[in-house]
Amino acid sequence: MWLAPAVLGGLVALLLSLLYMGGILTPDSSLHRLPIALVNQDSGEPLPEARQNLGAQATERIASSTAPESVQWRRLGMAAAKDQLASGKVYGALVVPADFTAAVRSLGGDRPSRPTLTVLTNPAMGSLGSSMAAKISERAAHSASAGIGKQLMASPRLAGTDSAARLLFADPVAVQTKPGLAMGGHSGLGLSAFYYVLLLVLAGFLGGNIIHNSVDTALGYADVEIGPWHRRHPTVPISRTQTLLLKMAMTAGVSVLTTALVMVACLALLGMDAAHLPLLALFSYCSCLSVGLGVQAINAAFGNIGQIVSMFFFIALALPSSGATIPLEAVPGFYRFLGTFEPMHQLVAGIRAILYFDARADAGLARGWTMIGVGVAVTLAFGFLMTRYYDRKGLHRMVPQPG
Repeated sequence: MWLAPAVLGGLVALLLSLLYMGGILTPDSSLHRLPIALVNQDSGEPLPEARQNLGAQATERIASSTAPESVQWRRLGMAAAKDQLASGKVYGALVVPADFTAAVRSLGGDRPSRPTLTVLTNPAMGSLGSSMAAKISERAAHSASAGIGKQLMASPRLAGTDSAARLLFADPVAVQTKPGLAMGGHSGLGLSAFYYVLLLVLAGFLGGNIIHNSVDTALGYADVEIGPWHRRHPTVPISRTQTLLLKMAMTAGVSVLTTALVMVACLALLGMDAAHLPLLALFSYCSCLSVGLGVQAINAAFGNIGQIVSMFFFIALALPSSGATIPLEAVPGFYRFLGTFEPMHQLVAGIRAILYFDARADAGLARGWTMIGVGVAVTLAFGFLMTRYYDRKGLHRMVPQPG
């Protein structure tokens, strides 16, 4: 009696601790090619004895200020940068304005205009990911300012200037940060997509297990026990394949109700910002259904321990590899690998595209639909192949009736 619960309970506690804490403890040291747009709009003439204008020099310094394996600076035009912000392909952007060199030239004149670099955030990619990109961009911008300052301080034009002017020339560039993509006030700072998907996954997971247990109870393969009352229904002679088909059909029906109630709670009662409601409803239903069908297939294959297996697959492994709270580019490689097939990452990408990125296919919606289709196909094949194999081997679930 003691051995099995102690071993299983201890393993579950250990694995959950390793999985969850292992994914969040080292985002800075685990950084792997975080994509940030780098835009140079500077159209000014180079300074004397310089081959490039200051905008080109600044972008070179910025690109070399971070290790290439940690940050992926994408050199884009302004239109392309805005498009990638609006499709979730970058976590932010650093922009050199068109008058950058001209503003630096003006510092020594009668009407100085301090040059400015602009950091654009992408809150739709999650508050932490956007914040990390902003901090990296701000550090890189200040590094570029210091490099330009050294260049100016070496200029003979500054001979005889006062200490206040020389202090300005030492760090001449101002850095401003502002949102690069507008977000509604009821979007949870870019986290509403993650929590909405979490609700759909939990609805599918819990609903699937409730149906699994209820059907087994009704068919006489499990006891009914409520408080002190206990009962066992007469066992219905039904094959494993027929039982799985029944459970999956019920899952398809119940998922309509659970998905509708999730949407009513989030949209109607709480006022979550959302658009493309018919598409959101369809994608939400298919997401919840795919999880529920997966639960039924795993339970049919593994029996009682299937609920632990499905919990690890749909919850324990899926949460830290979803890329929703901490970007996949800031977690250890094991979680990036999980993100290629774990369902929550695919569902978050699809829901983000619908909620934040105008339902663009290239923002993750196409991948979300594709992975739902692949997941359902694999689930059906795995579930029915296993139950058919058990039936053909004569491994029936019939048990002796209590006397």
